[in-house]
Amino acid sequence: MGALSAGDTHVMDSRPAGRTPVLDDLEYDDTESPAIGLAPVGATWDEVRDHVKIAHSPLLVWPEDAAEYAGAYWAGTDVVIADDLGPDQDEAISEFRDLLRERGEA
Repeated sequence: MGALSAGDTHVMDSRPAGRTPVLDDLEYDDTESPAIGLAPVGATWDEVRDHVKIAHSPLLVWPEDAAEYAGAYWAGTDVVIADDLGPDQDEAISEFRDLLRERGEA
């Protein structure tokens, strides 16, 4: 598994041994609830999935071969990927927040 790609929702854990299961030093947009973490460029779906599974905090992701942001969030028993949130980060954050609220995840 490599870097993120659009529509990639089924991944196997290919983390190197000893790698931390959560992403460190994330930036957050906490201007409104819920706070949205910004996944670092180059994060893999394995890393995103592990982080969301453990931290249960939503992440905004820019997949490597995509033209738009995607969001990842914990929905009780699994990580859900919300594709096509738009190419503008601020608008993608706003749309992701709205989606989380509509689905009762905020």
